[in-house]
Amino acid sequence: MDSLTQAALGAAIGQAVLGKRISGKAAIAGALVATIPDLDVFLRVFYSSYDMLRIHRGISHSLIFGVFGALVLSLILQRTKLFSQISMLRLWWFNALCLITHSLLDFCTSYGTQLFLPFSDARLGLDIVNVVDPVYTVPLLLGTLGGLLIPRLKPTMFRWNVLGLIVSSTYLLLTFTVKMNMNEKLESDLSGENIRWKNQLTMPVGIASINWYGLATTDDGIYMRKYSLFSESEQPFQFFPQNDSLLNKLEPEVASTMRWFAKGFYTAEAVGDTIRIYNMQVDMRGMTLDRNPPAPTKGYFEFIPNADGGYDYGYGNMK
Repeated sequence: MDSLTQAALGAAIGQAVLGKRISGKAAIAGALVATIPDLDVFLRVFYSSYDMLRIHRGISHSLIFGVFGALVLSLILQRTKLFSQISMLRLWWFNALCLITHSLLDFCTSYGTQLFLPFSDARLGLDIVNVVDPVYTVPLLLGTLGGLLIPRLKPTMFRWNVLGLIVSSTYLLLTFTVKMNMNEKLESDLSGENIRWKNQLTMPVGIASINWYGLATTDDGIYMRKYSLFSESEQPFQFFPQNDSLLNKLEPEVASTMRWFAKGFYTAEAVGDTIRIYNMQVDMRGMTLDRNPPAPTKGYFEFIPNADGGYDYGYGNMK
């Protein structure tokens, strides 16, 4: 999820685990530690945008990094004055919670997180919440701020913080329930129209997990339909040919990376000599139907022919 949300969750964890020992500094420490996995974005200085497809949400978002990274951080922090009186076990617990919940929260989104690196590079995601969702973030912020700012009578010192964690976590559980309902709707609609599908995907768009898209892959392409939590969909399925053969024009490693990145939910088209790829796993902002041919989403990756006979990588958005 977005960095603000990750910091808010880390602050809530810091206040819950270390707040009674280092007071308000615990929330600041939690916010900082929880954003460490996303520091991989600064590797853009050394790697190309194409290379970053595999690097971002890679090893820094793995469970093994959370476990051993927490140990390294604990050894470093315990040498500082602020944390010197805190036990190594509690410090490790604090750091591990901040790092691992960061990865698990990203796991709830559709982008995909390589949780099991270095043993597997599978991109995993529950697709239950949007990357930016204030309904999840605001309770965390209010709970943390309430615990810090409301007069601190010791018996009730952290109740606001705990309440924020409970509300936000309950919301995530509810979105998972909504997703199961959307999966059932999608499968029922596909069966009703005799669409023989291989894989299906539902994912929320916008805040509060109210609006969703349902996708189903077939041998030839992808069927898509928009759903809403509070109304029945009257829109027909829209079909987009996958045109997978276009990827065969790219180098095998590049084609493999693009298929891996999309987890099978992509289409391709030729725009002149440029190969454009629409990846529904990382960009789902709505179908673009007012163009010929229609596009399954607004964002795209593209490979533009260069003078050397190869392709240059790029990306863009529909105007």
